[in-house]
Amino acid sequence: MKSNSIIKRVLGAVCIPIITFLIIFIICQSRGIALFDSKSHWIIFLRAVASVMLTTFALSINLNSGRFDFSIGAISLLSSVISAQICIKLGLPVVVMLLISIAVGMLLGLISGTIYVITKLPPIIVSLGVTLLYEGIAFAITAGYGVSFVTNYELTSFPSIRNYLLVIVIALALIILIFDYTSFGYKYRSLLSGQKVSINTGIKEIPNALGCYIIAGGLMGVVGVISSTNTGTIQMSLNFGSIGVMFTAFLPMFIGGFVGRFCNEKIGYLIGAITTAFISLAYARLKVDSSVQQIITAVILVCFLIYLNNEKKIFKFKKTKKE
Repeated sequence: MKSNSIIKRVLGAVCIPIITFLIIFIICQSRGIALFDSKSHWIIFLRAVASVMLTTFALSINLNSGRFDFSIGAISLLSSVISAQICIKLGLPVVVMLLISIAVGMLLGLISGTIYVITKLPPIIVSLGVTLLYEGIAFAITAGYGVSFVTNYELTSFPSIRNYLLVIVIALALIILIFDYTSFGYKYRSLLSGQKVSINTGIKEIPNALGCYIIAGGLMGVVGVISSTNTGTIQMSLNFGSIGVMFTAFLPMFIGGFVGRFCNEKIGYLIGAITTAFISLAYARLKVDSSVQQIITAVILVCFLIYLNNEKKIFKFKKTKKE
């Protein structure tokens, strides 16, 4: 019985990425295209996994607490701009750029969380204002021209299979450790399950909320480095242009929520990121237009949400049909 339960959990956890891979593999083979034809394709795949997984973590940390944070994309933008500018001027290596970006991201997350706590405004309104603020600062720092370090071999050397695997493993381990095995994580889960009861028992909501903003900011600092070192350029975004980064996390977050029934929810987010990475690689290999990509991704997301919303009815219908 125990072995059957383990097998059921494993199959439940891996079914979505396996089915996605098989569908994409068949489509690519029908067109004579190999999904993983070279090392660069593995780099594209792992970069997508790392970036999407971190963004999903950052979004879900606050969203699960009822705080919808639009500013995570702007944090990614500004932290990468500041870290890249410092490293270009001082001739520092990409590892230092990563550390600076994480530190700046955490600081920006703390500022965002502090504004939310002090003003006591709805988090959506606060995050929209913070998004405009951070986008404006990034624009002012670069005079609107962005940042370019294409010719800087050191800063563009980050994209590699090893580095992306390290980011994935370290980030996943840290998030599981923080939220599952520390007092901070215990308080976080307690506030999720019953805020009033948790506060009455002595758990302080404000420090926990600030901690969530700090962690999310640090994660987006890494995303900023992954994105900028890929092309060697950082393009400016104004008027909420950075919000688009956040939407890459919705599908893997819902997939992670579903897969979380069979395994740790954080591992579920990784599996969701792997699933969307297969789709992103397929877009690149099949040379699908960006507009068509958005439509396909939106359709997949809507279909998955429809399934989740009607899952009980579907199983009930199948059960009735068997009887």
